[in-house]
Amino acid sequence: MEALREDKSAKTRSEGFNLRILANVCPTDFYRSIDGLNIEETLFLIVSKSFTTAETMLNARTARNFLFDHFGNDLSEEEKQKITASHLCAISTNLEATKEFGILDDNVFGFWDYIGGRFSATSAVGILPLSLFYSFEIMREVLDGLNNMDNHFRNEKDLSKNIPVILGLIGFYNTFVCEYNSRVILPYSQALKRFTAHAQQLDTESNGKSVNLKGDKLEYKTGPMVFGEPGTNSQHSFFQLLH
Repeated sequence: MEALREDKSAKTRSEGFNLRILANVCPTDFYRSIDGLNIEETLFLIVSKSFTTAETMLNARTARNFLFDHFGNDLSEEEKQKITASHLCAISTNLEATKEFGILDDNVFGFWDYIGGRFSATSAVGILPLSLFYSFEIMREVLDGLNNMDNHFRNEKDLSKNIPVILGLIGFYNTFVCEYNSRVILPYSQALKRFTAHAQQLDTESNGKSVNLKGDKLEYKTGPMVFGEPGTNSQHSFFQLLH
């Protein structure tokens, strides 16, 4: 999702269709996201596994209140429910919370409740917005490619040729054996400019723990700090310190 963020609106292959990404709770981000949109033709898609995340729900309420203000100050509860049902969808596992918010069950796209949202790029969390942007036909090719890698991981018995295993072992070796406490990712393709931020969230948010499941303080590092920017740009910033 973050890979699609641009200062200006990103247009899909369907002419006139805009997809905007909103994550920050700063009001500036919200108003920049809706700038130039026809609100009466706008659909807000709220992505939250639990539908309780404070930042996400703040943005959701901001969007809902903005819709109410747009359609009038003296709306009845029935009119508010109709507006919410027409302009808000959700990607969530919590149907009770989405219903309480006013979103119809038919407008909720579910995904597996046993996996964190940040790992759900192949569920509705990632595939639905990306399908709106690129078309589902293209995302079907992405899913097929991911399936090929899953099968490779499961079926390649020679671990020296198993790509995910090799990458995992390299990461373990660098972090726990060599004790390197940082990892830099420097894509030189502009299309991958937000890939580092995605990898950073997957790795550091998930592994950045100081205690175990019992609450005991860990005596080892759980993972490196992941950072980076597009390579050419980085040559004029932190490359100097790296070298």
